Amino acid sequence: MLKHGSLSRRQMLAGASIAAAGVAGLRVPAASAKMPMQTENAPYLYRFMLGKAEVTVVSDGVLPIGAPEGAFAHITKDEIDRELKENFLPLNNVVLEQNVLVLNTGDRVVLFDTGMGSVKLFGPTTGQLMKTLAAAGINGKDVDAVVMSHAHIDHCGGIMADDGTRNFPNAQLYISEADFNYWTDPQKVGPKLKPFLDQATKNLSPNKDRIHFYKDGEEFLPGIHAIADYGHTVGHTVFMIDQDGQQLCYTADMAHHPVLLLEHPRTQFAYDTDPAMAAESRVKVLDMLAHDRVPILAYHFPWPGIGHVEAEGDGYRFLPAPMHLGGAPAPI
Repeated sequence: MLKHGSLSRRQMLAGASIAAAGVAGLRVPAASAKMPMQTENAPYLYRFMLGKAEVTVVSDGVLPIGAPEGAFAHITKDEIDRELKENFLPLNNVVLEQNVLVLNTGDRVVLFDTGMGSVKLFGPTTGQLMKTLAAAGINGKDVDAVVMSHAHIDHCGGIMADDGTRNFPNAQLYISEADFNYWTDPQKVGPKLKPFLDQATKNLSPNKDRIHFYKDGEEFLPGIHAIADYGHTVGHTVFMIDQDGQQLCYTADMAHHPVLLLEHPRTQFAYDTDPAMAAESRVKVLDMLAHDRVPILAYHFPWPGIGHVEAEGDGYRFLPAPMHLGGAPAPI
């Protein structure tokens, strides 16, 4: 007699199938199907409506930054491990997304941030923007405006192709003057961040005459306002997008991680130019977003980066928005 619980449900079902085949006098063939492992996902995109405007989110590929204790400061390793474990996230490698927003109002196409380009500083998975734009049916020639939140390597890297041509030849560029001046100046950037200097010099310097330097509070394109979020860089900016009474805040690098920089928002990030200022700016923006219940699109949050933030304890929590894939684009 078998002991209770000695057979799993799967084993019982498999045995029943074989027995049934035997009763019918059938020979059960051994499994022989072989299929090569697939190593890549299809380029992913997501569309929804913001008022009468169409929003498309595409990816520049995932960006691994390694062990979290090397990237996040003013927080103990035990606390990092606790937060990650409670959210079912790996403890040994932080992997960020790069969610690129494309806004099509019908009158103009606006692209927000441009990814890493061909630079592989964080590994081989980045630099997918032009491929994912093509998969979404978006031609670089049709982009009217490229809006950059700041001049870091993973936000301005896709403006210029390696052959010296422009990926968005008909677009006006938008960035803060403070960030342009800082990240194209070798004395300010310093030798430790030389790849950041090289990226900004390659992509921004040849286009200075095509750049509009937006200012805090400016509506520099119809329905798009700049909101200062200084600290991550000297001119880091988030953008409030308003279309037909519906709002979406593109938060860029206000927070790189939906747990480690929200649960305790004054945790500091290694790539901040002024970590203390970045933390205070983060709290200010998060408080506004939570209070006003404004939906966000976060550049580095899990795909596609869309959701809301709510106050929770001494910090905040990110609530991803449900995705609608089966029919007409749905509003947030």
